Amino acid sequence: MAAGTFTVNSEIKIDAAPEAIFPYLTDPQKIVRWKGVDATVEASPGGVYRVNVTGVKHAVGEYVEVDPPHRVVFTWGWEGDEQLPPGSSTVTIELISDGEGTIVRLTHSGLPEGADAAQLQGWEHFLPRLAIVASGGDPGPDPWVAAP
Repeated sequence: MAAGTFTVNSEIKIDAAPEAIFPYLTDPQKIVRWKGVDATVEASPGGVYRVNVTGVKHAVGEYVEVDPPHRVVFTWGWEGDEQLPPGSSTVTIELISDGEGTIVRLTHSGLPEGADAAQLQGWEHFLPRLAIVASGGDPGPDPWVAAP
C-alpha cells in the first residue's frame, strides 16, 4: 500500500529539558507511563517500534532516526488495519530547547485521508500526558485503555 498524502502536526511546550523528555520516546518503561499498556522498542535505526496503545490496538513500525536528545523518527501503523497498516506512515518528534522548557513538535506524515483526523485526535490526547510525566507528574490512568 502506498503512503498517504496527509500530514498532521501537533505541538506542546513541556516544562523540562530535552534530555529529560527524550527517554519517554525511546525507553519502553517510560513510554507506557504516558502512552500504552505495553511497549517493545529498540531505539536505533531499523529497530522495532511496537506499542500496545489501548490494550487492544497495537501501533507497529520501526525507528528510522534516533538523535538524542533532539529528534526521533519512526514509522507507524496499526496492526490489522488495512487503511493504515504497520509502518505505512512516519512520525517525527523534534525536541526544541526553549528557555527553561522544551517545545515538542510532532509531525505525522504519509497518512491516508480519514486516518489523519483520528491520528491528530490521538496525538492531541497523548502529548499532554507526555507533558505531565516528563515534567515529573503523574497523568493517571489513561481513559482510552480498554477495561479488562
